[in-house]
Amino acid sequence: MITRFEMKRIHLLLLSLASGLLLAASWPENGFAPMIFIALVPLLFVQQYLGDHKKRGVFWYAWLAFITWNALTTWWIWYSTDVGSILAIALNSLFISVIFYLFHLSKVKLFQNQKGFIILLFYWISWEYFHMNWDLTWSWLNLGNVFASTPTWIQWYEYTGALGGTAWVIMVNILVYHIIKLAISKADKPLLILNRILLILLLFVPMTISFIMYEQYDEKEDPIEVVVVQPNTDPYNEQYDLNPMLLLEKNLSLADQKVTKTTDFLVFPESTLYDGRRSIWESHLEASPLINELKNYVSAFPQLSIIIGASTYRELPKNEKPGHAARKFHNSDNYYYAYNTAFLIDTTSNIQVYHKSKLTPGVENMPSWGILKPLEKMAIDLGGTIGSLGTDNDILVLTDVNSTKIASIICYESVYGEFVIKRIREGANIIFVITNDGWWGNTPGHRQHFLFSVLRAIETRRSIARSANTGISAFINQRGDVFQRTGYWEPAVISQQINANDKLTYYVENGDYIARVSVFISVLVLLIAFVQGFLRKRKNLV
Repeated sequence: MITRFEMKRIHLLLLSLASGLLLAASWPENGFAPMIFIALVPLLFVQQYLGDHKKRGVFWYAWLAFITWNALTTWWIWYSTDVGSILAIALNSLFISVIFYLFHLSKVKLFQNQKGFIILLFYWISWEYFHMNWDLTWSWLNLGNVFASTPTWIQWYEYTGALGGTAWVIMVNILVYHIIKLAISKADKPLLILNRILLILLLFVPMTISFIMYEQYDEKEDPIEVVVVQPNTDPYNEQYDLNPMLLLEKNLSLADQKVTKTTDFLVFPESTLYDGRRSIWESHLEASPLINELKNYVSAFPQLSIIIGASTYRELPKNEKPGHAARKFHNSDNYYYAYNTAFLIDTTSNIQVYHKSKLTPGVENMPSWGILKPLEKMAIDLGGTIGSLGTDNDILVLTDVNSTKIASIICYESVYGEFVIKRIREGANIIFVITNDGWWGNTPGHRQHFLFSVLRAIETRRSIARSANTGISAFINQRGDVFQRTGYWEPAVISQQINANDKLTYYVENGDYIARVSVFISVLVLLIAFVQGFLRKRKNLV
């Protein structure tokens, strides 16, 4: 048996390191996705060996694997913040190592380490779901995201969301582990053959179904003409230092190349409007020269709606209790909120406002828990407004003069499937992603971020127009196909007709149901493991 082989520490270290390297090598955009199906196998052997021999160290070997993975895939955070990148990599690795260690303890206590690998599936999915819904969320490396560069494999995400991909990855890894273990232990050939057949089915049935779905999917014709602007403004040296009106005119001059009388939407990136001198106060939008310039522009195009990002502020009325993100005026006792905002501006007098609500931890949001409140002073400065921002309490969609409803997704929000589908349930027919990915330089960061939009298109079956300040801008259809992808660090303007859609996918209607089932089972398993461990300990004492 494999468990009888005496492994030295170097063997365990190499196996753990191998898992980390395989996870990193599978990650998009330049990774080889199939490697993800064997990436956890070396670490499973480490767990099995240590559990069989009642040795300690599972947590630290897991942490080595996961910190290797995190460091090799998200090292580019360093370009925007050195301290923040270290914290993000270390903490994300720490959290998932704790989950793996809990799996180890549960497996040992419930099954004396001989069975119970499936526990990892429920714990891992539960963790990914929790990690998407707390203040320190950093779900960049959720396992289901690994297939973002292979949309033809995952058309069934419209039923499961990206967490279905996580389940797929973990189940295949567990089965591969068992096949290798059976082969090493020279188990009965029928059992080995059966497991190999199961592996083939588990790998290729989902892919085959996806290929069929991809080929048979036809978009309903409901064309909307969209122009996307990529101004290529240097976020470190231009966006927050130069004259705001000159920057807006730069954007509008690019738009002039493509906007026509038939254009329905003109989309600009996140934080295009930033006026450090006068600020943009939401109670007096008509006083902003930038807003008025956009109003003048749209007046020449009666059916045109402009979607544009801005940094805005709102003063709290006396009867509104300040939240944790409220800021106090220096010269009075009043409070205000700062927002990362998207405007919809058209020929009507109404300016529609949406506030980014899934905030980037360490940049736009610091933990609201009392003990960690002082950390807000350490918020990462990426230009513009820093520290905790205000958010919308309600789920908002923007609506144009033709009643087309838009899910306006700002930057980091595009990482979160269930966050996006809540906007689709409110009637959004198309998705606009506006972002500024220039903080990370020409690294894998902006390319990985772009690919998350492919996942959202498949999950929701909504066409996407993506406007990025420094690339990548593009159009994505409802199958996840990418069109007119722009280059990095070059100004661009693109135009295309994309189809609106009002049908709801199973995932949109039901959300992350896989996670809710996993959480229920995980809590149940933890309780059973705790009780059984307690009873066993009590019996030994007697």
